Amino acid sequence: MSASPILATRNLGLDIGGATIVADVGLEVREGELLAVIGPNGAGKTTLFNLVSGLHRPTSGSVELDGVDVTDQPPFRRARAGLGRTFQVSNVFPVLTVHENVRLAAEAAIGGTMRIWRRATAVSEAVERATWAIGRVGLAGRDAWPAGLLSHGDKRKLELAMLLAGRPRVLLLDEPMAGVSMEDVPELVELIRSVHVEEGKTVLMVEHHMEVVTGLAQRIAVMHHGRLLAVDTPDAIMANETVRQAYLGEEL
Repeated sequence: MSASPILATRNLGLDIGGATIVADVGLEVREGELLAVIGPNGAGKTTLFNLVSGLHRPTSGSVELDGVDVTDQPPFRRARAGLGRTFQVSNVFPVLTVHENVRLAAEAAIGGTMRIWRRATAVSEAVERATWAIGRVGLAGRDAWPAGLLSHGDKRKLELAMLLAGRPRVLLLDEPMAGVSMEDVPELVELIRSVHVEEGKTVLMVEHHMEVVTGLAQRIAVMHHGRLLAVDTPDAIMANETVRQAYLGEEL
C-alpha cells in the first residue's frame, strides 16, 4: 500500500443557508487503503461523500484525486478519472436484467453513446466487462433476471458489479449494509474485503455496523457535527475517550 494519498480533501466545507454542514475536513486516503467513516446521525458523513463525488459544490476547500484538483469537475468527469460510488438507497434499473444494468454502467464508463448504432468494439468491451463483474460479485447464473426480482442483498452485489464494470480506482461505498438482512451481511463483508485486497481497490466507506467497520477498515475517520474528530486505527479509535464522549448514548 502506497503512503501517498490517492484521494484527499483540503479544508473542505459546506455551508447552506447560514448553517455549517461540513467544516474544515482534511482527510487523506492512501492508495490501496480501506478507510471507514463513522459518526452519529447528522454528523455529515453522506454530505462528505456528496462533496467528494461532486454532487455538492463545497463553499470552501478542495478535493484532490490522484494529486489533481477536481473540485470544479462534475461527477461524470470524476468517474472517468477513476472515482466510483454507491448510494445508501439501492440504485438499479429494476425492469432491466442484471446483465443490462452492468453493461450500461460499463458503456457509460467506456464513454460510448447509448444509441442503437454503436461501435462493435465498444459493445464487445462493455459485454466482457459486465460478464466479468457479474461473476466477480457472485451473480453468475442470474444475469438474465430482472434486477427488481433480486433480494436486497443481491441488489447490493449488483450495485458493486456496476461499479466494478467502470474499473474505478477508488470506491466510495455509502452504507453498503443498509437494509441488508443480518444473515447476508457476512457474505457482503467478504465480498468487499476481496474486492479491496484481490482487486487492489482503494475503498472509502461509510458504515453504521461497527463490527463491519472494525473487521474491514485499516483506519477509521470519526465525524461529529460536520467536523473530523479523529482518524486512526480501529483499536486506537475504540479506545479514544473523545470519540466515546461524542458517541454518548450510541454503541461503539
